[in-house]
Formats: sequence, C-alpha cells, structure tokens
Amino acid sequence: MHTEANCLSWFTDNETNYALLFDGENEAPYVKDAFHRALIRGETEAVNPAREGTKACFHQRLEIAPGGSAVLRLRLGRNAEQNFGPAFDALVEQRRSEADAFYASLLPEAAHAEEKRVLRQALAGMLWTKQFYFFDLDQWLEEHGAHPFFPITATRQVPNAGWMHMINRDIISMPDKWEYPWYATWDLAFHTLPLAMVDVDFAKQQLQLMLHELYMHPSGQMPAYEWNFGDVNPPVHAWAVLVVYSMDKEQKGRGDLTWLKNAFQKLLLNFTWWVNREDPTGRNVFQGGFLGLDNIGLFDRSKPLPTGGHLEQADGTGWMALYSQNMLEIALELAAEEPAYEDMALKFLEHFLFIASAMDRLGDRPDEMWDVEDGFFYDLLRLPDGQGIRLKVRSMVGLLPLCAVTVISKETFARFPRLWERAQFRFDKYPELLKTIHDPRLEGVEGRHMSAVLDEGKLRRMLHRLLDEAEFLSPHGIRALSRAHLEAPYRFEVHGETYEVKYLPGESDSGMFGGNSNWRGPVWFPVNTLILRALLQYYSYYGDAFTIQYPTGSGRVPTLFEIAQDLAHRLIRIFLPDADGRRPVFGAQDPFQRDPHWKDHLLFYEYFHGEDGRGLGASHQTGWTGLVAWLIQLRYGLKKENILADGLRAAVVAREP
Repeated sequence: MHTEANCLSWFTDNETNYALLFDGENEAPYVKDAFHRALIRGETEAVNPAREGTKACFHQRLEIAPGGSAVLRLRLGRNAEQNFGPAFDALVEQRRSEADAFYASLLPEAAHAEEKRVLRQALAGMLWTKQFYFFDLDQWLEEHGAHPFFPITATRQVPNAGWMHMINRDIISMPDKWEYPWYATWDLAFHTLPLAMVDVDFAKQQLQLMLHELYMHPSGQMPAYEWNFGDVNPPVHAWAVLVVYSMDKEQKGRGDLTWLKNAFQKLLLNFTWWVNREDPTGRNVFQGGFLGLDNIGLFDRSKPLPTGGHLEQADGTGWMALYSQNMLEIALELAAEEPAYEDMALKFLEHFLFIASAMDRLGDRPDEMWDVEDGFFYDLLRLPDGQGIRLKVRSMVGLLPLCAVTVISKETFARFPRLWERAQFRFDKYPELLKTIHDPRLEGVEGRHMSAVLDEGKLRRMLHRLLDEAEFLSPHGIRALSRAHLEAPYRFEVHGETYEVKYLPGESDSGMFGGNSNWRGPVWFPVNTLILRALLQYYSYYGDAFTIQYPTGSGRVPTLFEIAQDLAHRLIRIFLPDADGRRPVFGAQDPFQRDPHWKDHLLFYEYFHGEDGRGLGASHQTGWTGLVAWLIQLRYGLKKENILADGLRAAVVAREP
C-alpha cells in the first residue's frame, strides 16, 4: 500500500510483535502495534518512514473548544489539487441522494421512519463487514511443520492439519470486522438473506464460496471457522440457497437454474458427509457436537462426555430433517427443467421420513427424543451399555425440530405424478414411518401437502411452550432456554459431580467455550428467523382454521400468521424507541439513549437479553443480527391472503414497492 495524500499518514505491516509478546525476535521492523506506540508513546520510529505497508492510518491533531466541533475531509487520490472544492461537495451530495433513493426503494412509504432507520443501518453494517480474507493452509501447515506431504516436525497438535487443500482468497462477509476478522459458515448462510436485498449476486457468490473446492473438504464437509475448520456447523446452507434463489428469481423475473444446480451438486456431497459421519449408529439420529449453540447443554457437546457414550441430538436430527426438506424443494425446482432430478426429490423425501420418524419411534419409549409427558424434544444421552436417558433441558435444542417443515403445492405434485405414485408406494409399504409425524398425504389449504416432524397434536403442545411468557416467549423474541429453568435448574450428577443448566437471560456464568457465549436464555436472531419461517409454513398449510391461545397475556386466540407477525414485531422493536424514546437495544446506557450524537446510531449485537432486550456479546457483530432488515421487509411484504392463495415462498420474497 502506498499513498501520495497530503495529510499525515502512518504505515506499518500486520505482523506480530514477537519481541514484546514472547521476548523473541521480530521478523519485520514494522509490526502491528506501531500506531499505538507512535500515538501513545511518541515512538514515531515505530512506523515506516517510507510510508508503505499493509496497514495504514491517518493522524491529525485538533484542538477544539468546549461545545465546539470540527470537520475533517479525507479523500483517497493522487492529485491533491483536485481533492476538494465545489466539485467535491456536489459529488458527496449526489452520492447521499443516490443512497437515500436506494434504501427508500426497499420499504413502502407506509413504513415507520424508525423502521427505515433500522433497516438502512443494518444493511450498511452488512456491507461494512465485507472484507478480503487470505489464508493459504498449504503454506501455513508447511511453516508449522505439520504438512502431510513433508516430514512432520511439529511438537504439538496443529489445528486444521487435515485441511491442507484450502486456499481462501476472497471477499467474504464476516460476522464482525475487527482486528482479527474470520468467517463462520452458518453465520454466513444467514448473512446472505439481508445481503440479497442489496446485492443478490454477491449473496449467491457467498453461498457458492463455501461449496468451492478450495473451501469445502474433499470429504464433503464445509469449513466451520479459522481456529477449527473441522468443527461442525448447523447445515443451513441448503435453506439459504433456496431463499436466495427465490429472492433472485423475484428480483430478476427468472431463476438462475445453473447456479442452483451447481449448489445442489455440492450440497449433495455435504449431505452425504453428514449421513456418513454424524449418524454413526445408522439409526437416522444425528450428533454433530455443539452445533453452534455453544453452552446450551449440560456438557460441552464438542468433547467426550463425562459419562462415556454419546449424545443423540434433537437439534442435529432436526437440522437434518430440515436439510432433507430443503434438498427436496431444490430437486423439485430443478426437475421442472430436467426430469432426472425427480429421482433426487424422492431420495430426499425418503431421507426426511426416516429421520423424522426416528425422533419418535412407535410406542412410548424412554430412549427416544420425544417426551410424551412433557410434549417436548430432548437430547438423548446414550450410555456405553446402550441405555438411553433424556436430558430434560427445555431449550432451543428441542424447538428446532419444529422448524423442520416444508409445504408443497398441489400443482407441484400434479406436475410430477410418477413421483407421487412412488411416494405412495413407500407410504403403503412402511405405514409405521407416518404414525408419529405429520402424514404428508393429508391435504391442507388449496390442496397443499406438508412435510413436517410435528403432527397437529405435537405442534399444539410445542406452541403452548413456545408462546408461554413463563417459558420461551420474551417481549423481544424467543429465548434460547426456557425461563422455567430460573426457578427449576436442570441438574445431572456424574461420578459425584453435579452438572447444571439454569436460565441466564444475560451474560453467561459458564466457562464453557471460554465463557464468551450464552445460549442459556438470551434471544438470538438466526434461530428466531427459522421459527418465524416455520410458523408461516404451518399457516400456509392450515390457514385460518388453526388458532391457538397464548398461555399468558391478552387471551387472544390468534392464527399462526398473526403469531408470526407478532414474533417479527418483538424482534424488530429491540431497535425501535419506546413511548419514552428509549431503545431496548441500549439498555441502561444513558449516553446511547439520550445523547443526540449517539441515540440514533444503532449497534447490532451478537444476541439480546431475554427479559429487557438489551444488546449483549459483540456490539459490532452486525452479522446475522442484520437479519432485522430482512424481517422488516418481510413484515411489510407478507399478506395473509397471498399466502393462502399462492403459498409461502412467493410471499416471503415479495417486495412491496
């Protein structure tokens, strides 16, 4: 990097200061803490006098009187004489007007001014977190003496030793853009929904990236994140591909079938990896480890259990049921142009049936995930002797099977009569597969068929807990853990040691995963978005005939559409000022609530307090919290009459001009 700018600029390289940290020797004279040393300590020799390097900053000293202000104008360019003046002011104003017009097009005039503010800042944050990321694992492993092609000289286990094929060299949407940026595959899948609102081609490219041969492992596993690419993230990529494809189709008038076909082929490899690696017993019940939910369980699910044995995970199995449904939908979309994909649609319908029925086998069994008495799904602890014990923690783990639902139109089945005949053969041959799940042969609104883990009875029981303010429903969304565990923590004793899960609406008190993440009570946008999507799917099948009363509250008996609208509103209002002008996201931080220089500049936190909605975790983690922009657009684009008439997918991607 080099500049000829006419202001004071400092340069250095992004290299570790080994001399300071490890009492070693620096590989380069200009290291990454150079700006701190120059500014705070006056060590101007720490920065490169040649004004070259991989990191740069601008430094200007100002003296401002109390109550005064100053404006700095900066512009990158080579011709200092043409940098400023009337033309500069006109250009800035033109770009501001263009941005105003663009963001105004994303919402109807009827939208609340504050909703427009939230949407615009959320999308701006998503665009800001794009960053070039470069990591050559081949070179890195060789430098650390762990390359499998050369003699191993490392004295300790080196992370990512099995990923030597990786060369990451792309612009990637980061969970946050701090000094040490990194990507996470399941975060990225959720990023693509708001990104598709402003740049659908970039959103498509991001989804394709994790499926590229320089990212995806030859085994079919997708990378998780830099410190352990081999960790297992929830398989939400197929769902994101389906939604972004639909948004692209809506915006451009036709679907990009070439892109969809390419994504399907790579997803097929990943699905096969899941089936072969994460279902070790072959019983269609899945593991996967912590699956992005960090400290949600009794034990660290990414490590060997203190009891021995293994976990059969309700969330892992629910994710795979949803994955099967997403692949079924993609295959049907492709089969409309290429009939060969019809066979793949049947394959994934069968996968779904086997997985869904495995969560609740025939009869009331103590060693399965569904608990008849509680009306809830739990992780199952499978001990070394084969005995199964339900770990009765009511958490997002047990809510995720509710999200495994897909509605298919009558017209789609009419288009593929042979597929329906072959499916009927399976239904008749193995009726036990349908006994504990929703029967896909039953017709709903407009003759639609539904694939779902939950039949109507189970759905009502799950919704009773979901909508209970004493359990999952908070004023600001669905909590990750039932509030019932505040007074009644779940405890489990192993070898004289007691493990406990207690409701924590705010920051974690668990040292698990470094203590920096909390799924034991707060509200998280990604899983709330999937629950919202599920509610709308159920509504497109059941219609207005299905109503359910909130266990606590107004006594209203809403439809599933109204419940979905209410959930969207609860999430959105985290960022909206209340009657007193205070935004829940800022909590008790008075400068953010009152100061005119701060109160309208929003922070998109990692997760949110389960009681008052204040932001928690990383304050700069726009990432998947940028979903609030998609939810605002969705809330205005959703019309119940459109869902009833045309189904969910068109309604979800529709943009009201």
